[in-house]
Amino acid sequence: MYTNLQECLDFVFSIRTSTYKRTPLEMIEDILNDLGNPHHTFKTIHFAGSNGKGSTLNAVDSILKEADLQVGVFTSPHIHRVNERIRINEVQIPDDKLLDYLNQVLSIVETKYDGKYPTFFGIITIVAYMHFAEQQVDVALIETGIGGLRDSTNVITPLISVITTVSYDHTDVLGETIQEIASEKAGIIKPGVPVVSSVKNPEAQVVIRETAAEKNAPLQQLEEHMKVSNVRLEDGYQVFDLEIGEARLENIALSMFGIHQAENAGLAVTAVKTIADSFNVSDEAIYAGLKKAKWAGRFEKFGDHIVIDGAHNPEGMTMLLQTLTAVYPEYKYHFLYAALEEKDNASSVAMVDQVATDITFTSFHHAGATPKEKLMDYSSHTEKSAVDDWKKVITDFQSSHGETDVLVITGSLYFMSEVREYLVTLNL
Repeated sequence: MYTNLQECLDFVFSIRTSTYKRTPLEMIEDILNDLGNPHHTFKTIHFAGSNGKGSTLNAVDSILKEADLQVGVFTSPHIHRVNERIRINEVQIPDDKLLDYLNQVLSIVETKYDGKYPTFFGIITIVAYMHFAEQQVDVALIETGIGGLRDSTNVITPLISVITTVSYDHTDVLGETIQEIASEKAGIIKPGVPVVSSVKNPEAQVVIRETAAEKNAPLQQLEEHMKVSNVRLEDGYQVFDLEIGEARLENIALSMFGIHQAENAGLAVTAVKTIADSFNVSDEAIYAGLKKAKWAGRFEKFGDHIVIDGAHNPEGMTMLLQTLTAVYPEYKYHFLYAALEEKDNASSVAMVDQVATDITFTSFHHAGATPKEKLMDYSSHTEKSAVDDWKKVITDFQSSHGETDVLVITGSLYFMSEVREYLVTLNL
């Protein structure tokens, strides 16, 4: 039994590299069964997707809180500390609760399963379910880690399944084709449970539709059953209209920018309205919730000239660049880029090359971080460099930028975690 949370977390984090990293989902189910199946005691909404699942979840969270519900949220990765992954109405799981739950799980694994641990993510998932059960939340919003079908979270039967996008990501785990990846994402679809999707890739759409049909899961698809239109910028907000079947909501204001965020918000509203029988959520709660919804590390502005965005794959980079040129037209774009080795950095960097005034590559404290020199080799830009001290890049920019300069810090969400923590100290 651990008495110190940090020592316990250090051990749990170390499990990432254990020989049991690919422990089957059944291991999670067994441990939860030993704990009395806490995940069966509260309602859930399940989210999957290559991009956008976190933002969509955040929008649903904000709406349901406006409806005075007790909302549990499980997301990843964390920005500053593990506790952020598990929260109820923005209150993070307390240290003492986190330590207690972890000790319970570790004890079960040691005594019943010969110390053959599931992954770090699997353990934290179990802890989230324990916390939400004990606190008796009205609903828990559960974000998959990777994929869906074999994801540690996929032991629930939700009120509704939400699938945002499908693109080439985590191909070493999910498969090398769009169809294979889509099949993994579609794994969260349960028999008879409604599903909403904003997947645009035609091949992936076919997989989503076929899976939903096989499981008799009513499907609502973006552009077919719901449509976002008239997206514009007004008074510091992004504003749009939404049609869901015969219903229409106009002049919805968002604090997040980019057409993709309007679509994520539209998907969130559709999900909420689809489960209207479970909760009493007014249109007023929808409008108020979306206006307040923000998502750290996703086109997050620090001052008027610095933006951070965890565009960790080509699809995410496409969305970032579209938003950047819409919000900062005719600006000079200075990029600071760091990413994980497992990502398609060659494609993302090539996209940055097309719009950047200059690009600085760096690395950060993560075992899977790509060496800065390797990232720089992907670039054909004439104004490129590689540095170790990314903090100096930020401070130099702060002291020298012009009115039409913007520093865009992007790549891995884990890198955003380090950067964001530093930017907060600068009080920008």
